Amino acid sequence: MSSQIPESLTELVDDFNELAVPDRLQLLLELSDELPPLPERYEGHLDELERVDECQTPLFLAVEVEPAGDPHGTVRLFFHAPPESPTTRGFAGILHTGLDGQTVDIVLAVPDDVPFSFGLAEAVSPLRLRGMVAMLGRIKRQVRDQVVG
Repeated sequence: MSSQIPESLTELVDDFNELAVPDRLQLLLELSDELPPLPERYEGHLDELERVDECQTPLFLAVEVEPAGDPHGTVRLFFHAPPESPTTRGFAGILHTGLDGQTVDIVLAVPDDVPFSFGLAEAVSPLRLRGMVAMLGRIKRQVRDQVVG
């Protein structure tokens, strides 16, 4: 994998690609189950999160850079997707596991096409993968907006 992809994301890419297609779906479901709940400050306030319309089911995300505005800060990711949307939640789980806690520079350097690296094109529709690409794009844009102003 490219050196532009953080190790945590590279490990997930490797994990997915070592599996047969049906097992990739199972791993995606496991990541769906592991997606952390929203912190209390966002509970009941989905209007404070950004909706990713490209996802087939409602997905909302928020990005925070700590310390605020620091171009070398740490990126924190928060997602909300209904439990009955395991594929969308799984994509969010991949991005959370791979990018939460990384630095601004690392997150911004992730190639936009990394969602196609997980070997999921054989398992889910291109429309669903488009949702994950959109999530990554929104994350990177929110990071840029917070550190550039």
